[in-house]
Amino acid sequence: MDTLESTDRIEVLQCCQPKMKERSDEEYKRLIHRLNRIEGQVRGIKGMVERGIYCNDILAQSAAVSAAINAFNKELLSNHIHTCVATDIRNGNNEVIDELMKTMHKLMK
Repeated sequence: MDTLESTDRIEVLQCCQPKMKERSDEEYKRLIHRLNRIEGQVRGIKGMVERGIYCNDILAQSAAVSAAINAFNKELLSNHIHTCVATDIRNGNNEVIDELMKTMHKLMK
């Protein structure tokens, strides 16, 4: 039976851990504020469905939620490029470009 050396176990554990990022208080507050507003909008839409509101009115609110999520994604993506991506490139980790491209493709679906 193969056994993993301690360094192999650490490597396996690290690959399964999510990456983390420290955000400034300002960035954190802006992102959370946007998410709280989106959450409120989604709850409002749920209430509209529960009350039997006309489809077009619900669709208008749903479009507003989509726009709000897009704005959240744009802000987060901009922060990501200016911090994480730029730092990784400066440190010689060009693999971050492929990761960024995969993320961009997901956002553009």
